Amino acid sequence: MQVTPGTTHGRFAENVMHFARALRAAGVPVGSDRVLGALQALDIAGVQRREDFYWTLAAVFLSRREQFDVFDQAFRVFWDSSDAVASAAVAAKASAASEDTQSPGNRVAEALGLSVTSPGEREQPEEPRIAAAASDAEQLRRRDFASMSLDELAQAKTLVAKLRLPIPEIRVRRLSPDPHGLKVDLRATLRASLRDYADIIPLRTRAHRWQPPPLVILCDISGSMSRYSRMLLHFLHAITNDRDRVQTFVFGTRLTNISRHLKHRDVDIALDAVAQAVADWSGGTRIGAALKSFNLRWSRRVLAQNAAVLLITDGLDREGARDLAAQMERLRKSCGRLVWLNPLLRYREFQPLAAGVRAMLPHVDAFLPAHDIESLAALVDVLSKTRANSRYRRETAWT
Repeated sequence: MQVTPGTTHGRFAENVMHFARALRAAGVPVGSDRVLGALQALDIAGVQRREDFYWTLAAVFLSRREQFDVFDQAFRVFWDSSDAVASAAVAAKASAASEDTQSPGNRVAEALGLSVTSPGEREQPEEPRIAAAASDAEQLRRRDFASMSLDELAQAKTLVAKLRLPIPEIRVRRLSPDPHGLKVDLRATLRASLRDYADIIPLRTRAHRWQPPPLVILCDISGSMSRYSRMLLHFLHAITNDRDRVQTFVFGTRLTNISRHLKHRDVDIALDAVAQAVADWSGGTRIGAALKSFNLRWSRRVLAQNAAVLLITDGLDREGARDLAAQMERLRKSCGRLVWLNPLLRYREFQPLAAGVRAMLPHVDAFLPAHDIESLAALVDVLSKTRANSRYRRETAWT
């Protein structure tokens, strides 16, 4: 689909109006004022690409982050149709129907004239369906987050909440009492001799403590990462509530610490608090500025004891990778391990052509995909390796 300036009248304007009616029927409050605003925005912007058309409508029609999933699915179904006018006519009829307590996915399907299966019409599960269900679950683990429907996203969130990220313990410099330790604790030995008045004074010993290193997560929430950051936040919530000493930051045009918000046990309450705390959702990306802010304000506080850092971003910096290489080098020297998760690695033909990717790649210990549940589960194998074997960059033709 290609839209040029001056085409927001006539048939095209009618399609936008019917699309707004479909959104309203699916539960997104879109009034006539927003339809007029969308037509004016499209007429002024001179949209040439589908992506620009998508974000222009989203900016005008949506007022809450929770409405984005409904808009995304409705847009793909409505505007991918070969005959948008026919779809619009069906959507107009569906918009007059009464709205019941359906799931968002069913409301979108009904609004767009698709077949909807009500709970009472579902067939009883049969024994042969067990293998099919297992196959569907396996396919769901390997399906790209960006291509999932609303129902699949809900199932994926349940699976992501069960993921665990064990990190092997490391020896720290602090000592603790240990009867098998090799270091004599003179203070504890003298204190024991005064307390027991013994003729023979047993030696008290200490040993170095073992504990998991801190985990620091830096997640990109810019517009190019929006379809992945929402699912990844569920993953980060599960990690935060599974282990101690986890610090989570998100960044688009600025850096925000959301560690305190993610500690709430209820994922919906936690993510709602995150949505209110973060002001730069789905905006531009300033990776270099965000890393500089982290290095100056937070690195000394959270990167102690060989902390592991997960950097989740596609590496597309709107500032052209200015100062990005220097900030990545400083971050790498401050932590014990730096793992970069990039959703763009879902493409086998991926090449580090962007300036941001080229600036960041030499400073990471691991370069891994993060576009489906299978790739997130693979982090367990990566982070479970010892520090001596931590230099395991992605083996490709361009490393």
